[in-house]
Amino acid sequence: MKIKSQRDFWSGLMFVAIGLGFAWGATSYSFGQSARPGPGYFPFGLGLLLAVLGGMVLFKALTIETEDGEPVGGFAWRPLIIIVGSIALFGLLLPRLGLFISLPLLVISSALAGDEFHWGEAIVNAAIITVFSWAVFIYGLSLTIPLKPTFLG
Repeated sequence: MKIKSQRDFWSGLMFVAIGLGFAWGATSYSFGQSARPGPGYFPFGLGLLLAVLGGMVLFKALTIETEDGEPVGGFAWRPLIIIVGSIALFGLLLPRLGLFISLPLLVISSALAGDEFHWGEAIVNAAIITVFSWAVFIYGLSLTIPLKPTFLG
């Protein structure tokens, strides 16, 4: 069978592998029941869903002809490093600076990875995501996530 779109083939294969990996990793946790799901229930379902979607992309790559075969381009190292670094920085800063500072820093620094960065859009996105995260995780779920820096008390 001939690969008709290299991009779709490799991305579909990646989605299948990551999805199956997450589903397999979730089997070590308790599943619970549908009425009271355990910690493995949600990641298992999402992993399977990702694998199924990857399978659909893989099927498309093998069946639908493209004009040039859509070759895989160069690897985008800069955005990868910026986004992974931003997430690592968020993990380090959250316990020390709290949600109200570290989450906007995450959003703005991650936005720097894009080709069309605009300060206004990044700040608005950071504000919306911070308010939404507070509403969901602090107000709605009552999680104990620090909101402000530890040095402020």
